[in-house]
Amino acid sequence: MALINQAIKYEDPSEVKPPVTSIGIIGWVKKNLFDTWFNSILTLLAIFILWKTVPPFIKWAFVDSLWYSTGAECHKAGGACWSVISKNLRFMIFGFYPHDLQWRPLLAMIMLIGLLFYSRNRNRWNKSLVYAWITGLFVMGLLMRGGLFGLASVETTQWGGLPLTLLLAIFGLTAAYPLGILLALGRQSKLRIIKTLCIIYIELIRGVPLISLLFMSSVVFPLFLPHGVTVNAILRAQAAIIMFTAAYIAEVVRGGLQGMSRGQYEAAESLGLNYYQTMRLVILPQALKIVIPPSVSILISAFKDTSLVVIIALYDLLKTTQSVLSDPKWMGFSAEAYIFIAMIYFLCCFFMSNYSRRLERELNTSN
Repeated sequence: MALINQAIKYEDPSEVKPPVTSIGIIGWVKKNLFDTWFNSILTLLAIFILWKTVPPFIKWAFVDSLWYSTGAECHKAGGACWSVISKNLRFMIFGFYPHDLQWRPLLAMIMLIGLLFYSRNRNRWNKSLVYAWITGLFVMGLLMRGGLFGLASVETTQWGGLPLTLLLAIFGLTAAYPLGILLALGRQSKLRIIKTLCIIYIELIRGVPLISLLFMSSVVFPLFLPHGVTVNAILRAQAAIIMFTAAYIAEVVRGGLQGMSRGQYEAAESLGLNYYQTMRLVILPQALKIVIPPSVSILISAFKDTSLVVIIALYDLLKTTQSVLSDPKWMGFSAEAYIFIAMIYFLCCFFMSNYSRRLERELNTSN
């Protein structure tokens, strides 16, 4: 009988219910937001700040806002004037590109975005993808410039807006990374002349701001050209961006190369691999995998730094927006315009950051 009573009183540990305070939303809030007096104060302070900022922002951005009105109507309203974007979207995106030909930069941007999404899968990283990019870049350049196959020619002085920003960023980052790798290898070279030249280049470029390089490419460089010879302003700005980014990439890659153990080099030598084969097949794949996070950080910074071309009168996305805001009809609505630009930059940078994390997981860089 005693055994039966003990069996009745026995409770399975897996069926023991947790305290009521750890169940549901109330339990989570108590455990994570009000577990100590300090966290309780921080939580109440955060709630107060949100209560003071979020409702007024929603009222300004959505309730009292105007989305498709004139500038005069916006000045009379008390909310956000999103009309500054909707009324000037084409100029902000395409700049001074001819109105009836703006389908060409639009198609070029669609092709560029399509190639980027297609290239996300590492299984497609082969020669076919290289040919696809070469063909795509040629077609994009043809669409922007024209002059062949019946397409009207458009001078580069009329390029602007988002297409110019994307072209400067994509071409700049694509060219800067392999150049940075070459500089990193050159800095570790046993040939003293090559090593010295690479060190001078890297330290010199890293010692000056990008603005100075842009000014030199725009103002100083043309002074050294023969009379009658000119170089396109976009090409000069592109070269400055490539040179600047490559110097920082070189130091990041050099850190990855120094992280390789001597055994990797000795193993390659035992297999009879020469220097080129050792770097291409053994060292660089491992070193570049290690430096994915800092490399992407530099590339994101370089992408945002393309907005600095505004100081040399190139009408990128930021410059076209500033031109709209200089119109008396739209003065005073810079917050709405810059929020729109910030969202575009954020989406591009978020895509780069998200892809780098995905690449890290696929390559198991944390293992």
